[in-house]
Amino acid sequence: MEHARGGLHKIVLEALRKAAPGDAPALAWPLACGSAVAAKTRALQLSAGVLTVEVRDAAWKAQLQELAPRYLGALQELTPGKVKRIEFVVAAKQGGKAR
Repeated sequence: MEHARGGLHKIVLEALRKAAPGDAPALAWPLACGSAVAAKTRALQLSAGVLTVEVRDAAWKAQLQELAPRYLGALQELTPGKVKRIEFVVAAKQGGKAR
């Protein structure tokens, strides 16, 4: 199983290297944070080394800010030199509901 995991990791890293430079961190976000968090967040953009991630409310923002160092480490491993910091922003409400 470890051999398969190592091979998959190599495939993912190669795909991220081939992605457009600004796209790689957003593509790597679900791998860095895990599927449960990825389902409730959205990586928006990378600008000047800052990956902006949209969250649904202030409570999620506070919780994820505590986990940011872990996510940043994973992103730096997956996309070396691209992400220096993660900024969480609360989603704008549309029609009275959060996205």
